[in-house]
Amino acid sequence: MTRQTTTRHAEVILCVGEVVHAEPDVTSQGAETCVAIADGRVVAVGDGRVLDTWRGPDTAVHEYGQHATILPGLVDGHAHPVWGSESTGGRLAMSGLTTLDEVRERLAEAVENTPSDEWITGHDFDLNVYPGEPNGRVFGEWFAGRKISLMTRDAHALIVSPAAVTALGLTGNETFADASVIVADADGPTGWVVELQAMDLVLGRYPQQSLEAQAAYLLAALHTFAANGLTGVHALDFHDPSEQLFEMLEAAGELPVKVRCSPLVPADSSPEEWQQIADLVGRGGRRWRVEGVKFMLDGTADNGTAWFDAPDSLGENHAALWRSTDAYREAVLFFTERDIPTATHAIGDGAVRFVLDVVEAVGHAPSAPHRIEHIESIPDELLERFAALGVVAGLQPTHATRLIEPDQSDGWSRRIGPERVAHGWRVRDLLDHGADVVLSSDWPIGVGDPRTSLADAQLRRPVDQPGRALTQPNQRINATEAYRAMTVAPAIAAGVAHELGRVAVGYRADLAVFAENPLRLDPEAQAGNPVLATYLDGQRIELP
Repeated sequence: MTRQTTTRHAEVILCVGEVVHAEPDVTSQGAETCVAIADGRVVAVGDGRVLDTWRGPDTAVHEYGQHATILPGLVDGHAHPVWGSESTGGRLAMSGLTTLDEVRERLAEAVENTPSDEWITGHDFDLNVYPGEPNGRVFGEWFAGRKISLMTRDAHALIVSPAAVTALGLTGNETFADASVIVADADGPTGWVVELQAMDLVLGRYPQQSLEAQAAYLLAALHTFAANGLTGVHALDFHDPSEQLFEMLEAAGELPVKVRCSPLVPADSSPEEWQQIADLVGRGGRRWRVEGVKFMLDGTADNGTAWFDAPDSLGENHAALWRSTDAYREAVLFFTERDIPTATHAIGDGAVRFVLDVVEAVGHAPSAPHRIEHIESIPDELLERFAALGVVAGLQPTHATRLIEPDQSDGWSRRIGPERVAHGWRVRDLLDHGADVVLSSDWPIGVGDPRTSLADAQLRRPVDQPGRALTQPNQRINATEAYRAMTVAPAIAAGVAHELGRVAVGYRADLAVFAENPLRLDPEAQAGNPVLATYLDGQRIELP
């Protein structure tokens, strides 16, 4: 069988063992083994006769073997490549540390190797190392006079040392437009800096890396994404110097993945600021473009800044990050009327419900649907509203499997309680209620390798930890559903389902070639399934 457009020579023909094309559950069963590409789009999908029909004297034929499989390129629907690459590339990694003793040991090594007047900055710091409320005073006890600042694992708070508090002039009396706070007690600031506007007071004093260094970190991260099968990333931010970095990289060559950017609309911002952000939409280069905006309606449950209907065990997590939810509603309407789709960070059930209410009132932008990101715990009555309203649900599988403990001993679980924990990351239930679900990483907070996210979503445990108990096992999904959530669903979310997310005639040739068909493998094998090649608009990307 051969499906094709009008006959002419292809620029490149890919030959494999089988093709996963229209929907990820539709495989060739051995009948379709070739994909012909011209002008960046698929022009034929079929058996070996595609070679006879479409090969010309200048056609490149790329053969990958009888077990190789072509899939639509994977798309990470929620990541932060610019600040993520800068923070992981140039900061101290605190990942995997589970006790204060381990934290002290990691910091001691950095202190020994860093001049006494320089900052020590780190990322991926787990607040669960503290038996009680987090604070940075312990850093001062260990390393007096040293300026230390560690970004928490959820990237919504910093823990800073007393020397840093002094150098920054923090008092605990600072006020912010949103619900940010410099936590203080009777003795002054504790060193816990919560949410973005408060964090900016600290981050703005970090030693600044050169644009060249940041560009190198960003390019390395994008190359890693491509090597793991990604052809696209939805970057849910677009802050300085994002534009400069993308332009620098494209002046020197091509990006190895496509990047769709959505600038953040700050909490309680003004209509004048909204217009400035709207003016960014449409900017872009060959493989990056600003196409939407992002809101943060609440914060994180670990910090007590998520918005649930009822308070948590500490009396927190029951308010919006926006002090005026009316302003949030007006902002969503503002962008919708200008055909700019939105993605809203909403973790708690109160936040998710409010976003759904707003979308029901204002409708969708014509170009793409509104999205809700994270959706960490919601009750039954909200499930059917996603499909009914056409709202895309974005969830991160590795947050469910790697950021909380199955025995509910972690801070997130202790705070929100067992009933809401049981309603966590409801991928299975949202799919069963007809929602379009996008799976993503939230990199660098989650694991950037999509094969890991896809495997974890099927297992509801870390794929590399076979002895670990399952987290909400009733939310497991199958391989077909998982891969659809990183191919077809992101295309729907971006309003480009007519040309991306499928291997089909007329569609853009953004493709991934795997050593084996992942839909025929168990999740453990999927996580290690080699990526042989990725293609953007039919051009093979040089993988690291």
